[in-house]
Amino acid sequence: MSTFGLPEPGAAAREHSARLVEFLRAAIRHERGAIPFARFMELALYAPGLGYYSAGARKFGEAGDFVTSPELGNVFAECVCEAVSPVLRGLPHPGFLELGGGSGAFAVAFLQHAERLGVLPERYAILEPSADLRQRQQQRLREQLPPAVFARCDWLDGPPEGEWSGVLFANEVLDALPTTRFATHDGEVYEEFVSLDANGGFIRVDQPADALVRAAVRHIERTIGAPLPDGYRSEVLPQLPYWIQAIGGLLKQGAMLFVDYGYPRREFYLPERDDGTLVCHYRHRAHGDPFFLPGLQDITAFVDFTALAEAGTNAGFDFAGYCSQSSFLIANGLPQRIAEAEALADDRERHRRINEIRKLTMPGEMGERFQVMGFTRDVDLSAAFAFGELSRRL
Repeated sequence: MSTFGLPEPGAAAREHSARLVEFLRAAIRHERGAIPFARFMELALYAPGLGYYSAGARKFGEAGDFVTSPELGNVFAECVCEAVSPVLRGLPHPGFLELGGGSGAFAVAFLQHAERLGVLPERYAILEPSADLRQRQQQRLREQLPPAVFARCDWLDGPPEGEWSGVLFANEVLDALPTTRFATHDGEVYEEFVSLDANGGFIRVDQPADALVRAAVRHIERTIGAPLPDGYRSEVLPQLPYWIQAIGGLLKQGAMLFVDYGYPRREFYLPERDDGTLVCHYRHRAHGDPFFLPGLQDITAFVDFTALAEAGTNAGFDFAGYCSQSSFLIANGLPQRIAEAEALADDRERHRRINEIRKLTMPGEMGERFQVMGFTRDVDLSAAFAFGELSRRL
């Protein structure tokens, strides 16, 4: 075990991390000795060939570092399909855009269920920045989907360049956006940077925030109705409105659906949450050190769902709803999935399916920790949020 109580990596993995560490050190030296934490996180996750999501190590599932909802089985994707099926059915040439396709598990289950429901999108596009993950997704979809369904699938290097209609979906994408870390000292706003100590180790240093970060923090203080305490440290995504506009701005008719872990703003910036929400995942262990074995661990931050609501509506979308993942699944076909699971004759498969549903819905698992937010443009998604709507908390 490592000094962090985490499993030691193999020699090849440690060598890979060492190469990324040297890359990060060079980036810091190039920028006169310090880079914003958001830039460090971006490089640690996405540096070509070296970053956590860009290299070849297994990320998802029991053999990886964490398990996402689609990795548990088909229930999550089938319920999402049930939720958006009225939108797909009501559009003449619907598309579906998945941001960050993971292992491809969601796409396979979604498309299989969409074919059963008769709502196959005309085009299923995956926006995947990782060449390694894209290759794995393509192999999985090619092997598990009928050729005619696979022919509808496409992979994008960036957001759509022309107007389109349909559904944009992102599961655990917002938490992986490179986040700005800030701190308050004597009433002033500072941004957290990453520098090097005398031995070349990574250290955090605070520098006066620029106008964009400072305005974002002051906006937080105005909406929570109080200044943040002196010494308070947390995260903010000042780029979120621009990101939403970039990925969804050309969606002329349809819906956007985001699933992630996070809080409404008043809960995100509670006084006692004074070191933010940053969390790293390595071999199914969560910890708080982003400098531990760069390239071998995921780095994430919780989502401010109030900020997401602001960004979506400011981009010209209608707010469709906000609820826990558990409530969302219940409103979109979960009771039928439970009945199907309980009716299975195979004891082993019945137990697996019921355990999957439990993990997706129980408060101590993913049910309350993960939340869902939707936006629409000239379509109706209100039925998808018919149970347990939480927008009053925003």
